[in-house]
Amino acid sequence: MIHPHIADALKAPDLVRLTGGLVLLRFESMKIYSALAAVHRLLERGTVRPGQTLIDSSSGIYAYALALACHRYGMRCHIVASTTVDATTLAQLEVLGATVEQVRPSRNLKLDQELRVRRVREILAERPGHHWMRQYHDDVHYLGYREVADRIAAEFPDAPLTVVGGVGSGASTGGIVERLRAIDPSVRLVGVQPFGSVTFGSEDHHDPEAIIAGIGSSIVFDNVRHHLYDTVHWLDFTHAMSGAVALLREHAVFAGLSTGAGYLTATYEARRHPDRVHVVIGADTGHRYVERVFARHAEALDPAALKPLEVGSPAEMAMPWSRMTWQRTACPANRKERAA
Repeated sequence: MIHPHIADALKAPDLVRLTGGLVLLRFESMKIYSALAAVHRLLERGTVRPGQTLIDSSSGIYAYALALACHRYGMRCHIVASTTVDATTLAQLEVLGATVEQVRPSRNLKLDQELRVRRVREILAERPGHHWMRQYHDDVHYLGYREVADRIAAEFPDAPLTVVGGVGSGASTGGIVERLRAIDPSVRLVGVQPFGSVTFGSEDHHDPEAIIAGIGSSIVFDNVRHHLYDTVHWLDFTHAMSGAVALLREHAVFAGLSTGAGYLTATYEARRHPDRVHVVIGADTGHRYVERVFARHAEALDPAALKPLEVGSPAEMAMPWSRMTWQRTACPANRKERAA
């Protein structure tokens, strides 16, 4: 197939069998699916027009995805970036034509996210013609993952499936599993979170090295549909790093920190449920984590010696790794109040 644009080529994931019951869904940059489908639908609806500026906040891979989608569809792009965005990504954004501004360095993820959202609102007040993509809240970002789900369903037509992935904005895991459950309601979903994320109640736990901004949040995300999740895992930085290093060492897969957390989680879940195929979402490559993760590979723990603390509620969780059976429970009332 000859693709009309590089974004169409980059979005497609590879399925890599790691063990008999463990498969990696490896993306070059996962959110390209989401951004392409979202921009295309907004243009179709007339919500945005060609040449208009699309703006959003990002800690990394969504910024790149949106810049590619804007390049693909002739839109302008402005990114309010986290301080965690690496120099390689920033350079690509600028060459692609996106304008980028980074918020000042922050003590923690919560302040970083709040600063970014505040800055987006300031820009919109100054330039009301810009369109805020709202990747964390607009369910248009679910659309692109239907194609991914169809690919998984075609590869495993008869197997009992469990999808494992970072929760983040909720669109990737939610979009894939909603589509899969339309065919088979027994498909399970395991969400992965960092400590400190408000999404499933770990905001009172502080991990000083947490840099997995893409899979957690210090603010409420409307796109997270809590009732889709069967199980939730919370991991600290060291466990996520150990998973990423193990994935490279054992399977030669160079992937990001969230993929490492997902791999460690899926390995544990596969031992508990050997009758199921566990599909791990690998959101991006490991290139932006070289210094902060892979250069420290000697510090990685042996995954075979690690296991989570089983908890019955978020109040019982403890670092460095906790696991809870969520049972497709709806969003807790206090989280809805925060969202309002």
